[in-house]
Amino acid sequence: MRSKLQQVGLIALGAVLGVMISLNFSAVAQRDALAPLPVEELRAFTEVFGRIKSDYVEPVTDKKLITEAISGMVAGLDPHSSYLDSDAFRELQVGTQGQFGGLGIEVGMEDGFVKVISPIDDSPAARADIKPGDLIIRLDDTSVKGMTLNDAVKRMRGKPNTQITLTIVRKGAAKPIIVTLTRAVIKIQSVKSKLIEPGYAYFRVTQFQEHTGETLAKAIQAAFKESRGGMRGIVLDLRNDPGGLLNGAVAVSAAFLPQDALVVYTEGRTEDAKMRLTASPEHYVRGRRRGDYLAKLPAEVKKVPMVVLVNGGSASASEIVAGALQDHQRAVIMGTQTFGKGSVQTILPLGNNTAIKLTTARYYTPNGRSIQAKGIVPDITLDDGTAARADSSFKMREADLTKHLLNERGEDKSGDQAALPTANEFNFIPEPRPKDVDEKTTRPQPGEIVAKNDYELAQAISFLKSRTIARAN
Repeated sequence: MRSKLQQVGLIALGAVLGVMISLNFSAVAQRDALAPLPVEELRAFTEVFGRIKSDYVEPVTDKKLITEAISGMVAGLDPHSSYLDSDAFRELQVGTQGQFGGLGIEVGMEDGFVKVISPIDDSPAARADIKPGDLIIRLDDTSVKGMTLNDAVKRMRGKPNTQITLTIVRKGAAKPIIVTLTRAVIKIQSVKSKLIEPGYAYFRVTQFQEHTGETLAKAIQAAFKESRGGMRGIVLDLRNDPGGLLNGAVAVSAAFLPQDALVVYTEGRTEDAKMRLTASPEHYVRGRRRGDYLAKLPAEVKKVPMVVLVNGGSASASEIVAGALQDHQRAVIMGTQTFGKGSVQTILPLGNNTAIKLTTARYYTPNGRSIQAKGIVPDITLDDGTAARADSSFKMREADLTKHLLNERGEDKSGDQAALPTANEFNFIPEPRPKDVDEKTTRPQPGEIVAKNDYELAQAISFLKSRTIARAN
């Protein structure tokens, strides 16, 4: 028996070494001064592999064991790294194009359960009032505990018009919430725009996709053309925007910043992970045929007084944009502290149409602030409406996720409020949030761009009209 286990173990060791080679393990070893392989740990791995092959109650294929080992190895690093099998890799590629089938929820993992980061606008999840911070504990009759994030996402996605029942735990709720959703083709309209009133334009970015920069450019041109009396104020809405493609974030920032202004830089262990991205075409245009779609924007768009709305659901690319506009003093950031996802995930393709999504760097704002586990602190903080409720789930941040990457500069998750302007420095005191307002009227209904009772937007417009944009001396 021992001889048989040794043979199985040797086969497993060969498979592991093969995987290491496919992941460029030798290159990593060279960067680490040719550190020796962890022989004892590899021996333990092969012993476990052999025991499972010989003693597990049911036969298990080598492919399954190796795949699960890779998944666990990557997922154990942080909440955003993961192994993508062929299906997950394909879905990721489809998702960046702006259309896929499912429920419309941006999710992560927390304590073995699926945690909602943000529902996507006009999706089944948004219409069912799924909220940031909700914990999904069951999918139909199956417990989520023990599933990988990829497995949970696969179960939530499916053919349009099919149903799935979610069991949700929400802070402040006396018992689990059970809701049945009908899957739909999620067509993400990444940019929505509207002239709120003459001279005041509203642009909402729901997610940063491949064509977000181009779409925003067209929306800006249309708004300036429609506002014949001149543009007096712009609101950029990034609330509940979970992020997306980095070049999209650079493009949105570049639309409002001077040419070649620094948007974001990254720091990591490899040279490829060290980038400085500026408001220049080579950093936001993908493909030579597309040209510089921001070149024809009206010059006034870089000077018109501007407010950016953010909240706890604004993550990743949204925080890059908010941080860049804040550091360059191009816009006033209004709302609540953002999510704090300041890490870079790189898709590293492997064989057989699989890949790993690996955290390779941290994001920094132009002034060198780390976004990770802290987020962007608004210049003007608005009441988020949770103070009067026991429910604090809306305050979920990156720093609350298990195994989150630390902010290496020691900044805590509450933010350095003293280092940033306060509402008083703008001579602007926000109005109190109205009480007893029907929640359904505080978010856009199907076919609407703006909700009837959008408190944050109303405060942004009020601020712009007060014309107290410049910081007090």
